[in-house]
Amino acid sequence: MKLISWNVNGLRACVEKGFLEYFKDVDADMFCVQETKLQEGQIQLNLEGYEQYWNYAVKKGYSGTAIFTKKKPLSVQYGVGIAEHELEGRVITLEFEEFYLVNVYTPNAQRELARLDYRMVWEDVFRNYLKELDRIKPVILCGDLNVAHKEIDLKNPKTNRRNAGFTDEEREKMTALLEAGFIDTFRYFYPDQKDAYTWWSYMGRARAKNVGWRIDYFIVSEKLKDKLIDAQIHSSIIGSDHCPVVLEMNI
Repeated sequence: MKLISWNVNGLRACVEKGFLEYFKDVDADMFCVQETKLQEGQIQLNLEGYEQYWNYAVKKGYSGTAIFTKKKPLSVQYGVGIAEHELEGRVITLEFEEFYLVNVYTPNAQRELARLDYRMVWEDVFRNYLKELDRIKPVILCGDLNVAHKEIDLKNPKTNRRNAGFTDEEREKMTALLEAGFIDTFRYFYPDQKDAYTWWSYMGRARAKNVGWRIDYFIVSEKLKDKLIDAQIHSSIIGSDHCPVVLEMNI
């Protein structure tokens, strides 16, 4: 089974930059996208053979997630079941026979950490949500988690120490998630690989220089460890300031 996750930073714009060609070529069983930045009816994708599930933000042109899957799920849930966290279209959960697939676009702490307090609340709520799912059956989590967990996960850790996405608080929440029984699949396979990034600023030719951050993940329940085959970063794929990440599993 092949799964893809990609923050497309505006799906309509990404479609103009080759999204559908990549989608067809990669032939994933399940393809998750974040930051769709659209409302219902603003795009029509003819993805033959795939079921489509969309979660839209109330605010127009903001946030949003979608999952395209060849296999029809047993059930679908939008959000985490708490009203105050359901306005931005950030979570979709599909239940399958052997696992839950959770697609997330984690809130950004923003400039001057204006939203860090909310981010901390979100982290606890979302981790508890995942733990509850994991008690029922294993979880495959993917998406833009808006955090570089370790210094190896971004080019310039020292100068970014108190910037959104690399605060001690955000990194500690990621540690807490992993310690709750989950695996960062890329680091499981490649614990020491440097210069492996999934997001680059549009400023200063950052992508050409590979001055980036690894903030897009596949994270799975520890009980799925024996099912893992490989985790990849498709850094050559252009179309967004993020690139797709890939997980292959024996399910």
